[in-house]
Amino acid sequence: MFKAILIEKDDNGYRAAIQELDEAMLPAGDVTVLVSHSTVNYKDGLAITGKGPVVRKFPMVPGIDLVGIVDESSHPDFKAGDSVLLNGWGVGEVHWGGLAQRARLKGDWLIPLPAQFTAQQAMSIGTAGYTAMLCVMALEKQGVKPSDGEIVVTGAAGGVGSVAIAVLSKLGYQVVAVTGRTADADYLKSLGAMEILDRSQFNAPGKPLAKERWAGAVDVVGSHTLANICASTKYRGVVTACGLAAGMDFPATVAPFILRGVTLVGVDSVMCPRPERIQAWRRLTTDLDVGKLEAISTEIGLAQAIPMAARLLNGEVRGRVVVDVNQ
Repeated sequence: MFKAILIEKDDNGYRAAIQELDEAMLPAGDVTVLVSHSTVNYKDGLAITGKGPVVRKFPMVPGIDLVGIVDESSHPDFKAGDSVLLNGWGVGEVHWGGLAQRARLKGDWLIPLPAQFTAQQAMSIGTAGYTAMLCVMALEKQGVKPSDGEIVVTGAAGGVGSVAIAVLSKLGYQVVAVTGRTADADYLKSLGAMEILDRSQFNAPGKPLAKERWAGAVDVVGSHTLANICASTKYRGVVTACGLAAGMDFPATVAPFILRGVTLVGVDSVMCPRPERIQAWRRLTTDLDVGKLEAISTEIGLAQAIPMAARLLNGEVRGRVVVDVNQ
């Protein structure tokens, strides 16, 4: 038996609760993991509260991240005792996820836990930090250099934004943070942000083209914010889009793309190919100051993850939430 958060939906409604489950209930997979830590991401918040159509099979164990030790494996790349981590692949949506003490998974979804990180540190990074690294890699691939000018990061006090700021600043970029929580200015500056802007400057309809400012961007917000960021990006600048905190809409024009040659790059962390995942995590071992993880993350126990989900969706949570599933 093991403890897990189980989401159920039936005639009695939608609910999430801590339950004791039998290992025989675990879904099919070729690797069984003794989970030590998971996280609460925005997507987990939607799943646990039912405020978004994230869960597509019931019952479901949420948790799009996990780290732990292999207990049993018939996969050629993993054996009992290996330390592994997982991000995405539909786990917590269509396959039981990490907010549990045990998980059975496809070995192809796993990567080895980098030796430079503890389990807790890996989950302080989690999907959010790994997504941030994919955005940085996309900016680099498109040729954006520190000497090109400012990089704007929206949703800056969240998980993706926090890690993006820390990585970009360590790499020598000038980072401007956009947030709705201006009280977090000192926190964002401690991560490396040079300037803090209020999100109210970006979240209303704007002009098709605005004054050029940004050499690059990491956007987790979408909607008018993404449109306004594109409109104010410099000639041949690059905008990476990886989130929809303000909505899935994109009320923009083609003007930034055909008049300034702006590049909009979509960044997906869920189905990202395994070699690119491994590269992103390898980069995180060198390009992220692990000393900043303590400020970025908060650790809670499994039972606290359910109320934390609602707080996260309400914008009350800063940085990353790590869940010790054995607490």
